[in-house]
Amino acid sequence: MFDWLKKKPSHERAIDWFKQHMVPGQGIIVHTKQPVPYPEVTGYFIPTLYNWDEKELARTCTKWLLSIQFPDGAFPAPDGVPYTFDTAQIMRGLCAALGDVEGVETALRNACDWTLTQVDPSGRLKTPSTELWTDIASDLIHTYALPPLVQAGKLLGVKEYEEAAHFVLDYYKKQEGLVPFNRLSHFHAYAMEALCEMGELDLAARGMADVEKCQRKDGSIPAYPDVDWICSTGIAQYAIVWYTLGKKQQADLAMHYLEKIQNKSGGFNGSYGKGAKYIAGAEISWAVKYFLDAHLLKMRGEGKHA
Repeated sequence: MFDWLKKKPSHERAIDWFKQHMVPGQGIIVHTKQPVPYPEVTGYFIPTLYNWDEKELARTCTKWLLSIQFPDGAFPAPDGVPYTFDTAQIMRGLCAALGDVEGVETALRNACDWTLTQVDPSGRLKTPSTELWTDIASDLIHTYALPPLVQAGKLLGVKEYEEAAHFVLDYYKKQEGLVPFNRLSHFHAYAMEALCEMGELDLAARGMADVEKCQRKDGSIPAYPDVDWICSTGIAQYAIVWYTLGKKQQADLAMHYLEKIQNKSGGFNGSYGKGAKYIAGAEISWAVKYFLDAHLLKMRGEGKHA
């Protein structure tokens, strides 16, 4: 029954998954067991959509995000509360849509200005709540909030945004737990991606050396160094970092593994394997986003275009 699906390229199946799991006129769902639109993931999916020439979908997502921005510039998480991390990921989308969707520039400035109010004098990035990720993530994911602040600063000509991002980065670079692979691969990979985006390639390479030691012959990477099960998103993100660092062999292996475990729907469960604990029973939207980003880097490295 699904033979025709298997013949369709993995990236096309992933894009189809997005189209089938987008709330009409709004954004991408959280996951298949929580089919409500997810502002954060919708935000960082927008650059991916533009890169894959899905401009109308990108515009629809952008317009929905503009409609839900709080008056102070922040954006809500699915629980209706503003999170600094989530707002920053929406800023990624606004940067991509700047000049293409009306109203984006004002929204982006307001989001950046609000983000600056969350910078502690020490350099730590604060957030109004951590309720949705306290038990599984840590403050270190806030490194991934810095590249969109730098990008916005460059696009809008506001040096203060760039300076704030580098001030915060200096704080996190001093945290001993930032670089080692000592947490869920998805959240560790956020930091590795952020370091690459911020030009800290040597630090990222140090963290990825830990990951490389854990990569198995089939290309998989454990969700934590001491478990058997895997986190699909983490593997896709590590592929992105490896491509960025010029580690094509490791990245290709990771991508081959992801294509092997990709569901018939084109999506990915949060995790796979015995004892899997990260949204194992549902297909998550962010795994699709990072798979598409990694696949694009793979194609470009092979001289192909989306």
